[in-house]
Amino acid sequence: MAITREEVEHVAKLARLKFSDKDLDRLATQLDSILGYVYKLNELNTENIEPTAHIVPISNVFRDDEVKPSMDREKILMNAPNREDGCFKVPKIIE
Repeated sequence: MAITREEVEHVAKLARLKFSDKDLDRLATQLDSILGYVYKLNELNTENIEPTAHIVPISNVFRDDEVKPSMDREKILMNAPNREDGCFKVPKIIE
C-alpha cells in the first residue's frame, strides 16, 4: 500500500502544517518506505503469540490511604511572602 501525496497533504492539514511541493513529495516517499517496513511484520507467524501491552509484567503499586499527622502549619508558612488566615495568599489572576 503506497501512501499518496494527497494523503500526506491531508494529514499535514489536520496537523496544521504547511509544506512546499518538494517537501510533500519527499515526505510521501519517506512515509511509504516506513510503512513498507511495518507491513513486513505481516509476514511473521504470530499465531501462538499472545497480545501484550507491555514487554514485562507490571502492576500498580498502591498504598493504603491512611490519615497521618502533617507538618505544623506555622512551620510551613514560615517563609511564605504573603499569608492570610493560616493559608498562602497569592495574587488574584482572574478579574
